[in-house]
Amino acid sequence: MLDERARTLLKTLVERYIAEGQPVGSRTLSRASGLELSPATIRNVMADLEELGLIASPHTSAGRVPTARGYRLFVDTMLTARPLSLEQMPPDIAAVREQLHPDQPQRVIAQAASLLSSLSNFVGVVSAPRKASVFHHIEFLRLGERRVLVIMVAPDGDVQNRVIFTVRDYTQSELVEATNYLNTHYAGLSIEEVRERLKHEIEALREEIGALMQAAVQAGSEALAESTEQVVVSGERNLLGVPALGNDMGSLRKLFDVFEQKTELMRLLDVSSRAEGVRIYIGGESRVVPFEELSVVTAPYEVDGRVVGTLGVIGPTRMAYDRMIQIVDITARLVGNALSVK
Repeated sequence: MLDERARTLLKTLVERYIAEGQPVGSRTLSRASGLELSPATIRNVMADLEELGLIASPHTSAGRVPTARGYRLFVDTMLTARPLSLEQMPPDIAAVREQLHPDQPQRVIAQAASLLSSLSNFVGVVSAPRKASVFHHIEFLRLGERRVLVIMVAPDGDVQNRVIFTVRDYTQSELVEATNYLNTHYAGLSIEEVRERLKHEIEALREEIGALMQAAVQAGSEALAESTEQVVVSGERNLLGVPALGNDMGSLRKLFDVFEQKTELMRLLDVSSRAEGVRIYIGGESRVVPFEELSVVTAPYEVDGRVVGTLGVIGPTRMAYDRMIQIVDITARLVGNALSVK
């Protein structure tokens, strides 16, 4: 546990380093902290903070810089980021409202990613709204021995086709029976609700029909997950300017693979969507962006009171966290408002 003197010096050091990007020396800390301490006392406190892993001393300088652990303590206990109302937005963030056009959800998502990138000068990421995974109508067609085509129609008319391979062969009359049963008893329910009901009703169904319906539910879940672009990324090139990454081609290659494949990013945003408000991952804490030099700031967004996606900023650990929190928080609210417009 740090005493008040050590906390003040750490807070001052982090704020100076974020603002100037240069290692912070004892003399600068003495002036900026407002504490009447001798240079020797400050050096002793710095040595203690370094031993705790909160700051580090680059080889080329007598000054200190925060570590990921130091940033974590700063964000958790020293940062006073005040959420802004939409009326209190700074002019550059207020411009977001004018640029989010709700005519097409996918366009709103692309615009939001681009705006997050331009406002932060880092990388903007936005997960597309999850489609309502609802059974509206389903049909089974026999394609051949143990091969069945599943046709699923969503409430908005979107049609998804999936070929499933079954344990045994089905006649078309059996497939019609399964089609009628599903449409009669499960139409209008979400895929998860159908999955839960089948767990309890499977024993009452003929074994072969129950197995077919379970396969259909799995196929429906996979088809809906693949039906839209899951994550939109903007501003990847901004990270080329991060000194610790720009000279390390191996790290950059791994990072750009994360952006290109998007699967891991989707997992991170999905986890973040279950939390309330803004979340901050520092120096690889997310395990998705596994770099000591990078942080991720995320927030979920809601449509009609329901969380449907997540957005955020990926940038260097040396970022103005108070501003990033405001950018991410306000953009999440504006995206939710834009997508809620009928």
